[in-house]
Amino acid sequence: MIDFFIGAAQAADAAQPTTEQNMMSILMLVVLFAVFYFLLIRPQQKRVKEHEAMTESLKKGDEIVTFGGVLGRVTELGDAFVDVEISNNVVVKVQKKSVATVMPKGTIAEA
Repeated sequence: MIDFFIGAAQAADAAQPTTEQNMMSILMLVVLFAVFYFLLIRPQQKRVKEHEAMTESLKKGDEIVTFGGVLGRVTELGDAFVDVEISNNVVVKVQKKSVATVMPKGTIAEA
């Protein structure tokens, strides 16, 4: 009968994770977070900063494309909105943040 309890006690000791196993688990979590940071989070933050810099550098006469695919020329600038001429005497007001790219001069004439 005592052999039964001794075997159970030894099995319980073997089931306990060691400090080394705990440290490896923590290290793997840290490595996983670092990989996510450098492959996902950091590039996204860089793109956001580039987009903010582009929208802040907009000026009158720039030819732009919005995220909706509208091509036009900037006619007026505001703090949050931009007036864009998309055709002769057709001006729409869009948010600055909806500007996707600034196109090279002459793009509208070619389109």
